[in-house]
Amino acid sequence: MTTKEPVTVMQRYELKYILTAKQTQFFCERIKGHMEPDAYGLTSIASLYYDTPDYRLIRASLEKPAYKEKIRLRSYGAATECSPVFLELKRKADGIVYKRRIATTLPEAQRFLSGAGALSADGQINREITYFRDYYRTLVPTCMIIYDRTAYFEPDGDLRLTIDRNPRYRMDALTFDHAPVGIPLLKPGETILEIKVQDTIPLWLVRILAEGGIRQGSISKYGEAYRRQAVKQAM
Repeated sequence: MTTKEPVTVMQRYELKYILTAKQTQFFCERIKGHMEPDAYGLTSIASLYYDTPDYRLIRASLEKPAYKEKIRLRSYGAATECSPVFLELKRKADGIVYKRRIATTLPEAQRFLSGAGALSADGQINREITYFRDYYRTLVPTCMIIYDRTAYFEPDGDLRLTIDRNPRYRMDALTFDHAPVGIPLLKPGETILEIKVQDTIPLWLVRILAEGGIRQGSISKYGEAYRRQAVKQAM
């Protein structure tokens, strides 16, 4: 089984779908022969989102503007002081997602985001992320999103799919050394399918989606977590 090398700059369309357990099983069966799971298999991913103290970034994002941005610190599996984590700056403009990311360590990333240090990586991506931090001035951890992901890639193309199981969140205990627990974001058995494509969805995939009754939706894991927290606080 093979996989593609990770990249640090991404520009693509990202389409999201919420699948029932039956649709997930159907979809995974039908993409065999077209897509291959990457070498990591089912992977637990934790993403710690940073925002301003008044949640400026996510509040703006929920208004569905033509341009929005967010920053997060991501770990694949359990994070330690010396294991690699990824600082990701994600922007969306006119439906196209632009992602920049730098591999770093947890202590370095935390110092950087607090404004007390710099990233050891150099280059344009570092400058973009540093500009973002300095522009918003005060960034604090606000939400942890955790899910179990299986990623698929097209052996001879740019198409990529991910299926996220058991997505959950918490707005407290915002550290990577806490147990990977949280409040469920979906109904039992549901999953989130993301199609990540440079141009258009291939015809064979369009047919599978139609046959499975799988229709495009809209969900932001961080956005949904924030919305629920706001409703809870208003009660």
